[in-house]
Amino acid sequence: MPERLPPARFPETPLLNAQDADRLVETAKSAPLTDGGLQTAQLLSEALSLDPSHHEAQILQERLHQTFVPRWHFPMLSDTARNKAYAKAIAAKVKPGDVVLDIGCGAGLTAMLAARAGAKHVYTCEQQPLIAQAATQVIAANGLSDRITVIPKWSHEIVIGADIPEQADVVISEIVDTVLLGEGALATLTHAMSALAKPDARAIPERGTLMARPVESPGLLNLWRPHEAEGFDLSAFHRFARVAQLTPNDFEACKLRPLGPAANLFEFDFTRPNINPARVAKDLACTAPGSIHAVLVSFEMNLAPGVQVANGLTSGGHWGRTAFLLDHPETAKSGDLLRVTAQHDAAQLSLSVHELLHAAQEPAAALWMTRAWKANHPLQAGRDAAVPQAPACPRPQPAQTLPLDQACH
Repeated sequence: MPERLPPARFPETPLLNAQDADRLVETAKSAPLTDGGLQTAQLLSEALSLDPSHHEAQILQERLHQTFVPRWHFPMLSDTARNKAYAKAIAAKVKPGDVVLDIGCGAGLTAMLAARAGAKHVYTCEQQPLIAQAATQVIAANGLSDRITVIPKWSHEIVIGADIPEQADVVISEIVDTVLLGEGALATLTHAMSALAKPDARAIPERGTLMARPVESPGLLNLWRPHEAEGFDLSAFHRFARVAQLTPNDFEACKLRPLGPAANLFEFDFTRPNINPARVAKDLACTAPGSIHAVLVSFEMNLAPGVQVANGLTSGGHWGRTAFLLDHPETAKSGDLLRVTAQHDAAQLSLSVHELLHAAQEPAAALWMTRAWKANHPLQAGRDAAVPQAPACPRPQPAQTLPLDQACH
C-alpha cells in the first residue's frame, strides 16, 4: 500500500491580519463609487497588503479595475506602430518652449512624448480618477513630474488661469474609436481648440476621414449570424446583429475580402472641428464579383504631414473594426453599385444599405450600336478594316413627334 503523504501546509496569515483584511473588504463593499473608485481601491489595496491571498479582495479589485479602466488601454499601449506614429508626429509639431495640452492622459505616454520633444510644460487631463492617479505615478517613475501636470478633470472643466496658466500652443489627443466619433472627439476638440488653445495652435491629429467599402466574408456571417446550431434555425435572432464590432482577433479570423475600393464618407478637420451633423448618400463601387455580406467602415487619421494611422483592411494595430451587415447578402458583379446612406450626429454613426444597382449590359456610349445593326454590319478584323459609322438620326417632320427610344443624344 503506497505511503500516504501528509496534507499540504500553506503559510498561515496571522489571525489579526486576516480579520483586519475582512473588515476592510466589508468597508470597501459599502463605499460609494462617486469618487471614481478611489476609496474602494485604497481599501482593497490595504486588505491585500494584510492578506495577499484574500479571495474576495482579489475578485473585487479586478472587478473594480475592469469597471473603471477600459481593457483597450492595454493593447493600445502595446501597439508599436501607433506609438511610433504619435512619437514621430509629436516630435515634428512640438517645439521647445511650447505649452502642450494633452487630452485623455491614459498611462501618460503622449504627455511624456511631448515633454521629450521639448515642451516647456505639458498639462494632461484625465477624467477617470484611478487612471489619473496611475498616470501621475508613471510620470514620476520616469522623472518628468516637474514638466508634466496631470489634471484629474474632463477637458470641458479646465479653466485657463486656474488649471492651466495660459492657452496651449499644441493640443494632442487620441480619443477616437473605430469610427472616430464614439469617444466624443469632435465635441471635446471643438471646445479645446476654441477655449483652451491659442488661435494658431497646432493639433495632433490634424484630420480624419471615414470610409466605406463592400466586403465579402462568410466567416463574418458565421460569427455574427449563424443560421443554425445543432440543427435548429436561428435566423429570427439575426435582427439583433446589424452592426458587427470586430476585435483585431475577430478581424483576422473573418478574412474580409474587399469587393471594391474604399469611398470617403466624411472628413473631419481636428484643427477647426465642429459638431454639425451630416448625412451623405454614396454608391459604393464593386470592382470584383462576389457576395456582399457587409459594408466595412474604417478611418484614416493624419497626425502630422506624412504621419498616418488607420484601421482599414490592410492595417494592423490595436483598433477594432465596424461592419454594417446586410439584411440579405447581395450577389454582385464587377461594375455594380451598392447604394448606402451614412449619417452622424458628431458622436455616433449610422449606415443604411438601400439597394444593389446592377451594371448596364452595354456601355452608354455604345447604345447607338444596336444588336440588330451590329448583326448587319459585322466588324472586320485586321489593320485596314473600315470603322463602321453610326446610322444617321433622321430629323423629325414638324407634324411628327420623335419616339423617346429613337431620340438622338
